[in-house]
Formats: sequence, structure tokens, C-alpha cells
Amino acid sequence: MMATNFLSPAYSIHNMKSLICGSVAFDTIMSFGGRFSEALLADQLHKINVSFLVPTIRREFGGCAGNIAYNLKLLGGDPLIMATIGQDGASYRERLEQLQISQQCLTTIDDSYTGQAFITTDAGGNQINAFHPGAMSFSHYNKVADAGKVAIAIVAPDGRDGMLQHAQHCADLDIPLIFDPGQGLPMFNGDELKNFIELATYVAVNDYEAELLTERTGWSLKQIAERVSALVVTRGEQGAEIFTGTEHLNIPCVKAEQVLDPTGCGDAFRAGMLFGLTNNMDWATTGRLSSLMGSIKIAHQGPQNHVLSRAEIDDRFEQAFGYRL
Repeated sequence: MMATNFLSPAYSIHNMKSLICGSVAFDTIMSFGGRFSEALLADQLHKINVSFLVPTIRREFGGCAGNIAYNLKLLGGDPLIMATIGQDGASYRERLEQLQISQQCLTTIDDSYTGQAFITTDAGGNQINAFHPGAMSFSHYNKVADAGKVAIAIVAPDGRDGMLQHAQHCADLDIPLIFDPGQGLPMFNGDELKNFIELATYVAVNDYEAELLTERTGWSLKQIAERVSALVVTRGEQGAEIFTGTEHLNIPCVKAEQVLDPTGCGDAFRAGMLFGLTNNMDWATTGRLSSLMGSIKIAHQGPQNHVLSRAEIDDRFEQAFGYRL
């Protein structure tokens, strides 16, 4: 299916709502003052029994859907999260209420915990992570049709069944779709990934995910781009590439105030995409705004702790690119 590169009139007229299907999670982030390499002996990896002293610990609101919605709200967009949350999710609901982000499609799974990531970082920036999916495994309980009319949707990392179902339902309802597999990509085989691409209007991946996607599908980036309206590949400090129609755009990386924490940078970039697409921006401007959002995020600890007004974002955009949004 060759997707269109504009919003369906049935969904776009006087409606800028973005449906964000993905995870809502808590991130517990710990810092180990030493180096893992000094505690892990190469010839003893078959019998590991180690404990790391972590003097600092913090808990952040996270999850792809939560992060994307937070950034889209900063831009003045209208995010609608479709996710599942656990019995311990009251504080996340309170936060969404404070941010005035709709909880219409946020479902509580009473006998599960909210998805949780436990991240330990050493002095060299290396990480050991553990993730408990919890309520995320029940994301397929949510139905896209229950969201009502939306201008666009994104399927970001979530429960496997939920990602498959939500992508199919978006296509069935003619809702333009961004497929953003992220860290969920390894859950799917080549045929499943091909189907996602055929259902999608846009595909967004980082450079590592792009390689994995081409490897599993057997399609080149050019062949993937031919099947969607736009393929976006982010490349960290090298910026991003956008393949759309006959165009190949190179989007520069915006210099960050400081490089502090990359957690959630990809989600901030996706929020820029959603805002640009729902506000009829061209791809060059959409890509630049997305790049800016990532650079703003990386200068702050945690995925949802950067606070800027829309006017401040506009000023930074003009400073970086020489024109205003």
C-alpha cells in the first residue's frame, strides 16, 4: 500500500489530535561510581554474582508514549496517549492531569504494575538495564476506534500484540500512521516488519534500527522509502536523513547547550514530527524542528524534565536555522 503524504481530510479538518500508542513507564536510574569492567571478570561471566553500590538514585516518568506526549504538549500540540498502566500508576495519572494531557485512552490493569525500567550507569557511561513490561503486555486491550477522530497516529514501542493490533486498526480506519519500532523492533520477524511498513504512512528509526530493519526485511532503505510517504533515519550527532518521494533531505543536528542524558531524545524527535505533520509544515522544517527538540532534551536529565515555552522553542529554532516557525 502506497500511503499518502498528507492527512486524510476526514481526520485533519479542524482536528490536530495525535494518537500516541506506546508505553507508559517509570524509569529508576542509578549511578555506579566505578566501572563495570572492573567488577566483571571476562573469564568469569558464566557465574556472575555481583552487587553495585549506587549512591544516587532517581525515579522518572517515562515510557515512549508519555515522553512523546510531553514534548508534543510543549509545542502546543494535542496528544492523546493510548497505553496501559498498572495498579501503581496513580502518580503518573496525577502528572498527566497537571500537564492537561488526556487520559481518555489510558487503561489501568489492576493486577499488574506499570512498566518499569531499572537503569544502572557506570562512570564510563555504560549501562546495565532491566525492564519489567507489566501492564504494557496488555496494551492490546486498547482499541484505536475508541480514540475517536484523530489527525495522525504513531505506533511506538509497546506490548507486541498491541503494536500489531494498533497498526492494523489505524490502517483500517484510514488514519495516517508513523511506525516507530524503537527497541521493540527485535520482537518482530521479517514478514511482520514488512506488514508494518505496508500499513504505515511514515517510518521513523535510528541508524541501528535502520540496519536491523533492512536485515530482517531484506529491503534496502530505498525499497522501504518507496513503500511509504517518508522514511526518517536519525543518526545522533550526525543529524537525520529524510527520504520522501524523490527527495533526500539531510537534517543537521542542533548543537545542544550540554550533552547530559540521551534518554528520550528519540521520543522528543518524534514529537516534532507529529507537530510538523499536523501543522502542514514541509519536511525540511519538520525535520529541523524534530532535531531541535532532541537537542533540547539531551541537555536535561530524564526524559520529561525540560521545561520551555512555545515562544522559547520558536526563538531557539530561529537562532539555529535563521527563520521562524
